[in-house]
Amino acid sequence: MDITHIEHIGIAVKSIENSLPYYENVLGLKCYNIEEVADQKVKTAFFKVGQTKIELLEPTSEDSTVAKFIEKKGEGVHHIAFAVPDVAAALEEADAKGVQLIDKAPRGGAEGLNIAFLHPKSTCSVLTELCQ
Repeated sequence: MDITHIEHIGIAVKSIENSLPYYENVLGLKCYNIEEVADQKVKTAFFKVGQTKIELLEPTSEDSTVAKFIEKKGEGVHHIAFAVPDVAAALEEADAKGVQLIDKAPRGGAEGLNIAFLHPKSTCSVLTELCQ
């Protein structure tokens, strides 16, 4: 798989509004984008740290996967996202190597990226996102 860099690290939070002071006032990062991704039932906030981004994920529905994650594990690191030149090709390669796919094809994500997830049962218990 041709991974170019870590695109972002996703962090599940109960409230972006309540989390912003830590990232901005303590860490000195600047939130440059907040948007809702309706089909994933989340609101996202992004911070840039070098070439990598931090993505805060706030559930917008009790039945979202992020809400279920927070209920089960609490707030914290949710996933790691890798940038690839072609998500569809990376999915095909992962599938051919026996990785369990959450997404069989790329779909739209935050910031207009094409994304797909690999199941943590096949990725050493780390939810893995591929981004293009």
